[in-house]
Amino acid sequence: MRALIYLIILVSFLDTFVQLPIIGPYAKSLGAGSLAIGLTIGMYSLSNIAGNVVAGQWIDRIGARVVLIIGMAITAAVLLLYLTVNTPEHLIAVRFLHGLTGGLLTPCAFTLASSRASMNRQGRAMALSGASVGLAAIIGPALGGILKAKWGVDAVFIVTSALLAVFSIIAWTMLPKKQAAQTERTRVERQYWSETIKAWKPLLGNRHAVTAYAGAFALLFAMGVLTFALPLKTDELQLPAQSAGMLLSTFGLVAILVFVLPSNRMFDRLPPFRLLMIGLVIVIASLLSLSIVSSLGGLYFIMAVYGIGYGLIFPSTSALLVKHVRQEDRGKAFGLFYAFFSLGVVAGSSAVGALTADPDTALAIASGTLTVLSGLLFILYKIIPSKAKLSEREAKL
Repeated sequence: MRALIYLIILVSFLDTFVQLPIIGPYAKSLGAGSLAIGLTIGMYSLSNIAGNVVAGQWIDRIGARVVLIIGMAITAAVLLLYLTVNTPEHLIAVRFLHGLTGGLLTPCAFTLASSRASMNRQGRAMALSGASVGLAAIIGPALGGILKAKWGVDAVFIVTSALLAVFSIIAWTMLPKKQAAQTERTRVERQYWSETIKAWKPLLGNRHAVTAYAGAFALLFAMGVLTFALPLKTDELQLPAQSAGMLLSTFGLVAILVFVLPSNRMFDRLPPFRLLMIGLVIVIASLLSLSIVSSLGGLYFIMAVYGIGYGLIFPSTSALLVKHVRQEDRGKAFGLFYAFFSLGVVAGSSAVGALTADPDTALAIASGTLTVLSGLLFILYKIIPSKAKLSEREAKL
């Protein structure tokens, strides 16, 4: 069953990654200018935030399994709307719908993954979940490029739609239907909509949850800048056309090794905050180094080091949530978590891109920004009063 959940995580993220190499050129082919192309790329992440938050609310009311099945089925239908697009405005509208429905998937998948692991193995469970994301990040862009090259851009949307439809049926037939039905949780759910602010307050006042959200934002902020700057840098250096994709694959492969090798036991043995800070330092140093190095070999080495930082941050932030957030609030917790993921991508790719078109300057700005964010995060984590770690019994209440 755990293997199925990790496969669902892979498919959920594949929906996002498979379109990365095609959506910009697709918008341009419809006559979109640079502003419209940027809006097209960012619209998915913007509406994804709303989808993540809605998913968190629905998961805590009706369960992750039901929301996942509905989300996959609707997203499969929305993907077919791409086949009807003929103007940039139409494409932006479809991207909005796609981000909204796609945002339902990942909080469900990770909530299911966390619920299948015991409290003392949550870190490793999140590491294996991260490996699924890493596989999607490697397979997705390559698959999208191959499908477009062989059968055209429509094939990308048709195949992805079919994949989600198939997995919605698999989830419906194979995922267990049983849900916790405890008196206190039922009472909270009945009052949920009338006490929305009160329901979210425990998360926003939980230093571990806030730290996880900041870490998620920082990680995807860096990725957003990297996605923007790395292709520009390889073009300026007149490196082979496939260099940017190969460099991104290098970081993904290293991150997967961090997730799946026996060393992943460190996620259960070491404090998540310590691993998070180590990962942030590695990412910051990598971004700064990328802005300086100009040789292809040097870029490969730095991206491998960056992959180590990514591999430390992702499961550490997830573990902070599952170890310090009550079971009844975990859906909302993961909903906000992936909302900050999306926000980080938007901020990294658009905000930094708006400041400069020079890739080295963009990478340096990103490094400086994350240095400030990491310093503030360290200070806040140390001064905000701590609550005791949830016991396994408390987390199930």
